[in-house]
Parts: sequence; structure tokens; C-alpha cells
Amino acid sequence: MRMAELYPFGEAVEIGSNTFTAADIIRFAESYDPQPFHLDEELAKNALFGGLCASGWHTSAGWMKCFVPFWLGECKRLAAEGIVPPNLGPSPGFTKLSWLKPVFAGDTITYSVTLLASRELATRKDRLINSILCAGRNQNGEPVIRFESTVLEFV
Repeated sequence: MRMAELYPFGEAVEIGSNTFTAADIIRFAESYDPQPFHLDEELAKNALFGGLCASGWHTSAGWMKCFVPFWLGECKRLAAEGIVPPNLGPSPGFTKLSWLKPVFAGDTITYSVTLLASRELATRKDRLINSILCAGRNQNGEPVIRFESTVLEFV
């Protein structure tokens, strides 16, 4: 089965949610984005965003944290139905990354994926390149992250 047969173009599929705790935000920032508004609740109150908020990279990693178990679950579900799941490979990259709104400590982000396009590679007829829209909304339904990615599919 191909991705385009499994998911209709343009229809968002929720892949999971992640709650960003203060401890998680600080732990991630200590290792990867040590800016004061990601590290210290008191300093963050007087910074641009007005409170402790997650790094955009942390928010991006949250999408992958939800996608991997979602996809593994889809593969198991399809196999149980006697369907061979799409054979996905790595992503050659992403574009148009936007962090639309800060993700504060206590926010829960629900992530989604939308299949935008699928085409055969000109040089490798046994591979497709799928374009997907990756997004996340907070508990109030407000968009907080959006990016477009590509993923290889072996056929």
C-alpha cells in the first residue's frame, strides 16, 4: 500500500499530543537552547514572551516524539488487517518551519500530519517522495508550529 492510498491528500491526521512541563523545557534548553526564557522561570517573566516557554526546537522534536509511535501503531494496525504498510524511509529535509506562538510550561500540543503530494523520483522509479505538512496546536486550538517535510517511500 502507498501513502497516497492510505491517507487522502489534504486531510489532517492527528498523531498525538505532548504536554510541555517546566522541568522538560528546562532540561531540553540546558542541552540544546540555553536562552534565559527557556531556562529560568523568574527571568522568563521579564523576557519577551512573559513566561517560561519551550524552545522552538523542543516543539519541533515533540512532533517527532508523537509521529514515531503513531507510525509504528499504524504499521501494526495495517499488518493486523493483512495490509502491507507503506515502506517509509528517511526524510531528505524540511522547509517553511514556523514557530507561530510560544509554547509555555503546562501547554499541551496536539500534532498532525497532512499528505500534500506524492511523486515518483525521476532517477529512481522504485521510490516516491511524499510531501507532508506537519503542524501542532495548543490546548486552545491555536497553531503553534508548522513545517513542510518530505519523506521517501520505497515501492
